[in-house]
Amino acid sequence: MEQNAASHSQSDQLNVDWFNYRRRVSRQIKVGDLALGGDAPIRIQSMTTADTLDVEKTVDESIRMVDAGSELVRITAPSKKEAEALGSIAKALQVANKHVPLVADIHFTPNAAEVAADHVEKIRVNPGNYADKKKFEEIDYTDESYAAELDRIETRFTPLVLKCKRLKRAMRIGTNHGSLSDRILSRYGDTPMGMVESALEFLRICRKHDYHEIVISMKASNPQVMVQAYRLLVARMDAEGMNYPLHLGVTEAGDGEDGRIKSAIGIGALLEDGLGDTIRVSLTEAPEAELPVARKLVDRYAQRGHSPTMDAMPLSFDPFNHARRAAQEALNIGGKNVPVVVHDLSTGDITPARLFGCGYRYSVPLDKWNLDDFACDYIYSGNREIEFELPGTLGVIQDAADWKGATRHYPLWSAANWNPEATSEVHFIQAKKADLTEAFVSRVKGRKDIVLALEASSAHAMADLRSCCMQLDQMKCDVPVILTRKLDNLDDESFQLFASVDLGAPLLDGFGDGIWMAGNQASLQLRNSTAFGILQATRTRISKTEYISCPSCGRTLFDLQETTAKIRSVTSHLKGVKIGIMGCIVNGPGEMADADYGYVGTGPGKITLYKEKEVVERNVPEDRAVDALVDLIRSHGDWVEPVEV
Repeated sequence: MEQNAASHSQSDQLNVDWFNYRRRVSRQIKVGDLALGGDAPIRIQSMTTADTLDVEKTVDESIRMVDAGSELVRITAPSKKEAEALGSIAKALQVANKHVPLVADIHFTPNAAEVAADHVEKIRVNPGNYADKKKFEEIDYTDESYAAELDRIETRFTPLVLKCKRLKRAMRIGTNHGSLSDRILSRYGDTPMGMVESALEFLRICRKHDYHEIVISMKASNPQVMVQAYRLLVARMDAEGMNYPLHLGVTEAGDGEDGRIKSAIGIGALLEDGLGDTIRVSLTEAPEAELPVARKLVDRYAQRGHSPTMDAMPLSFDPFNHARRAAQEALNIGGKNVPVVVHDLSTGDITPARLFGCGYRYSVPLDKWNLDDFACDYIYSGNREIEFELPGTLGVIQDAADWKGATRHYPLWSAANWNPEATSEVHFIQAKKADLTEAFVSRVKGRKDIVLALEASSAHAMADLRSCCMQLDQMKCDVPVILTRKLDNLDDESFQLFASVDLGAPLLDGFGDGIWMAGNQASLQLRNSTAFGILQATRTRISKTEYISCPSCGRTLFDLQETTAKIRSVTSHLKGVKIGIMGCIVNGPGEMADADYGYVGTGPGKITLYKEKEVVERNVPEDRAVDALVDLIRSHGDWVEPVEV
């Protein structure tokens, strides 16, 4: 793998243990009476969806969130009226004996932030639109004109900084990938670097006034961008001797399993490397539904420090730029092939009907197989040979001791018992880190008929699998690898979350030519949807429509959950199409830059439709907006009729 010298000088400054779990030591701040960062537990939080001016509804929703475990409650304050209402909300929560810090979410109105600081413990500002502008205009700034803009921003921002310092309020400087200002975009582009610089400009103003009760976030709907931005931020802070705590989140993650998988991969990838002091899982669901998911992700690290240690080695990946590990091709694995999916069917009967759970349907009248976009590539049959006619795209991995060379059956060896003289198109070899000795690697290196099924031997599975791949790179062994993880004794949601972290995070770093969820406790349908969801979220294999859907808040101008369900019901067959569904204008147009089509609330009962970041039709009545979206997709040639099954 080619290395980027500039990036690696940055990674050397990034104070992360890539091999053993060690939580980053951040500056501890106080949000009201709540300690955040330092040695405080990783905190979880959510955000209300009710209209802030409806004090009773906002209070009721806040209580449900606190009861579900929210340690901070964020409430939108788009204008001074909502900021003033925060005082009534705070008093009502105190009366209800819910002593939780409140966070005012501010975007376009600096004066609302200054009012909110009188009533809440923390202010969240978005550098992209707090004192800046976004009209999707490309402006050629000179150094002098750019500096003049920074002076203007400092003039607008400093009063809030001084007020927060005087009142002992905390602040989150929260950059969103979808709302970078025209000024930042003109100089840095739509990049993680632009996200980091946007936050640092505001952070420098805070430091100038000796104000340090600060949390920073780098949110994006794409986990790849989000992870790179946080890593770059930490590297920049490390280089300047700063250690402010981090708030983690994948914004506009969506709903259901897609939202959970995408959030787990992005948040989990950073938590695994010790980054993060507070998290929010942003789902297009009721806010109290976010908190159990966040709690499961966070609690996993309570005992992580007791994991076995791994030796460090030079990095063979760039933490700030994605590049897939170069691997030779064996059948349809490695090379330029998309990552494959392997499923364990080693227990129970293996019949044509059972393959339905992994994407294959057999038609008895037509005597043929049909497969969908979620059809796995290989099944593991244990000691059995499959006796019925296989679908043409499916391979079978069989225990080597029982393998007799049947058509499209391939042997599975352990590292210790592999017979290099056996003849097969491809040999699958199970291996753990301890197996990757000089003697073993020298036997497989250079062969074009080897696939390693790498299995974690540590609870710190993501780093373990990544380390195995780096060890192969160090030994100049480019055989393809399938990331293997066994997760048993878990409820379905925990299985999905933990598999997404352990297998998805290495894919973000460019490692893995396939994934294999070993074991049979989770249902085959769950394993299959999780596997393809992980590949979709990491953008390594696209098999379905992607929805970039915000989690709703008091700014939302329509029922996001209901609307997302309606749009999903008529577009879910559009493989590879990205649709943004935004409740308001705050992040809408920016996130449209990462979506092919956008559906954005712009007034009560009114929708604006986008093609990427360009407005196509304004003020579409909500009752016909979904049909208008379909017509828009059709007009650009991306519509296909759904196939009846």
